[in-house]
Amino acid sequence: MATREAHARWEGSIKEGRGQVCFGKGAFKAPYSFSSRFESGGGTNPEELLGAAHAGCFAMALSLMLGNAGFKPDYIDATAQVTISPQDGGFRIKGSHLVCEAKVPGIDRAAFMQWAEAAKAGCPVSQALAGTEITLAATLK
Repeated sequence: MATREAHARWEGSIKEGRGQVCFGKGAFKAPYSFSSRFESGGGTNPEELLGAAHAGCFAMALSLMLGNAGFKPDYIDATAQVTISPQDGGFRIKGSHLVCEAKVPGIDRAAFMQWAEAAKAGCPVSQALAGTEITLAATLK
């Protein structure tokens, strides 16, 4: 199977320092800082990057499961809201809340919710987040 790579460089102290993350063979480069992570500063942060991975993984897993069940989604729009909180003098990622809107011709809400819950539990990023609360709000258009 494939091995993927991302790189981060941090320079300086935690509050005054700054860093840059890079992945996608250079397709994505962005700055990050204490301010972008814990305040409202510009740039990205590890939680947003984790959220992007979780949303992307969930959407693909749901598409796969729906396809295997004979449904062809017009679209699956997924967002992951990742929460970080102080804990024991440090920080811990407490949860990832998936918000999904999808248009899937020919499926009823109950079946859609069954597949959405299965994708939430089964996507590889959800599995990697074992020990973190993962919740889902899904809407069928």
